[in-house]
Amino acid sequence: MTRKSVGYFEGTDSTLLTHIIMNGYDTVPISNGLDHHGQSVAQMNSRTRHDILIGYLHKVMAEEDDDLQSGDIFHICKTYSIPLLLEVPSHLHEQARRLIPDAPDLVELLDPSETLARALELLA
Repeated sequence: MTRKSVGYFEGTDSTLLTHIIMNGYDTVPISNGLDHHGQSVAQMNSRTRHDILIGYLHKVMAEEDDDLQSGDIFHICKTYSIPLLLEVPSHLHEQARRLIPDAPDLVELLDPSETLARALELLA
C-alpha cells in the first residue's frame, strides 16, 4: 500500500514535517514555480498529486506578471481534490481572506499551532 504524502512549500516548519513523517506519512518538496524547491505545483497531475499541500500564504501569492498565480494553484487543488493548508497567524485571517477571495473551500487558513492537528486529521 502506498503511503499518503504531504507536499510542502519552501520554508514549511521542519518540526511540523518531522511530526508528519513520525506519524507514517511522506513529505515531498513542492515549488511555487519561482523558488524551484521541488516539483512545480503547476505540473501536478492525477498520478503525481499529494494528499495535502502545506505552506505559508506568501508561497501562493505572486506578482501580476508571474506565470503561476494563486488562482492557478487553487484550480489544481480543486481539480485533484487536494486540501491546501496555508499557515497564517490567527489575527491575520481576515486580512488573508481578502487577499485570496477566490480561494475554494479546499484552502484552509490555519494558525501555525493548528496545522499539525489538521494535517493529521485530513490524512487519517
